[in-house]
Amino acid sequence: MSTYKTLHEFGMDEIIIEKSTFIGYAKPIKTEEEAVEFINEIKKKHKDATHNVWAYTVGKTMNIQRYSDDGEPQGTAGIPTLEVIKKEDLRDVVVVVTRYFGGIKLGAGGLVRAYTKGAKIGIDAAKVIEKVMYREVKIKIDYNQLGKVQNEIMNMNYFVKDTIYEDNVEIIVYSRLEEVKVITDRITDITSATAEINLGEEFYLSEQNGNIIL
Repeated sequence: MSTYKTLHEFGMDEIIIEKSTFIGYAKPIKTEEEAVEFINEIKKKHKDATHNVWAYTVGKTMNIQRYSDDGEPQGTAGIPTLEVIKKEDLRDVVVVVTRYFGGIKLGAGGLVRAYTKGAKIGIDAAKVIEKVMYREVKIKIDYNQLGKVQNEIMNMNYFVKDTIYEDNVEIIVYSRLEEVKVITDRITDITSATAEINLGEEFYLSEQNGNIIL
């Protein structure tokens, strides 16, 4: 996949619904083992809670999906939590919603809405991002071409990782995978094919609202 959505970092938020406290936790993970470890951490932290409901997806195709109602009526907690993850189209994330019962029963519909809200506030706190496939492009030029090439890179909104000043100047640029040919063709054109261009590794970078987050 050239792009997919996930979470940026650990996030936590809480909300009170009919005197019950719902604490939403969310975190990006890479494996099912990491998801289970996180769930156990929250369960240990809130061992006095009424319920610790959880759900997670693992894999770029969401091939692993798990959830637990943790004692709530079947279908009122775990599935709604998982559905929030799926509605947000998130991969490789785990969500735990901890509940401290406040004395007022919510009913099936109320529980679904409460756990949906609990999952959503945790996810929002963890920041939804897009993972985008990038490639490193190394551009080596003469010093007299530096200003022109830098202006072109800036005008095309490419991310400059580094500029190395030696006998020549090497500019290291991060380019979205599908835009590599655009920048290489453009630099070749404006330098009359004198630029030495080498392509580096491919990797995922995090984006939020179209901006790279490092």
